[in-house]
Amino acid sequence: MDSDMIMLELNEKMDKAIESLEKRFATVRAGRANPSSLDGIMVEYYGSMTPLKQLATISVPEARQLLIKPFDKGCLKGIEKAILTSNLGYNPGNDGETIRIVIPELTEDRRKELVKQVKALAEDAKVVIRNIRRETLENIEKMECSEDEQKAFEKDVQDIVNNYNKKVEAKLKEKEQELLTV
Repeated sequence: MDSDMIMLELNEKMDKAIESLEKRFATVRAGRANPSSLDGIMVEYYGSMTPLKQLATISVPEARQLLIKPFDKGCLKGIEKAILTSNLGYNPGNDGETIRIVIPELTEDRRKELVKQVKALAEDAKVVIRNIRRETLENIEKMECSEDEQKAFEKDVQDIVNNYNKKVEAKLKEKEQELLTV
C-alpha cells in the first residue's frame, strides 16, 4: 500500500466517522418533531424485530407532532409498545388507524441530560478517530520508507486527525446550542 492510498483511506474512514456522528446526533431530539428520532425503534412484527420505518410512514403534520401511519393496522399496538419502551419520553396516542405523538417541551433537566448524551456520542466519535489513526500509523510503519518520510507521514496523519477532531467539536457545539435553545 502506498502513502496516497493510506491517506485516501484515512480521509474516507474519518468522513464516515463524522457521518455516523451526525446520524446519531439526529436521533437526539431537541423539542421539535423529527422523524429520524424514531430511527432506532424496532417493533415486534410477526415474531421478528423490524425497524419502525419499514412498517409505517412517519410524517410531521405540525412543528411538535409526529404522525405514524402503519401499512398494516395490525401492528399498531406493537408500534405503540415499542415507542413507549424506547426511553425517548414520547407518549403515543393511538386512534385505531394512526399514532400521534405530541412532542413535549423539554425541561431544563432533560436538556442537560440530552447534552450529556450528545457529549458521550462526540467522545465515541473521537475514540473511533483515534482508532483510525492508530490503524493508519500501523500501515505507515509497514511501508518501506526512510525514517524522515515516515515522520512526515505521521505528522500529516496527526494534522488530519486534529482537523476531524475540530469537526467533531464543532458538531457538538452546534447540537448543544440546539438543545439548550428554549
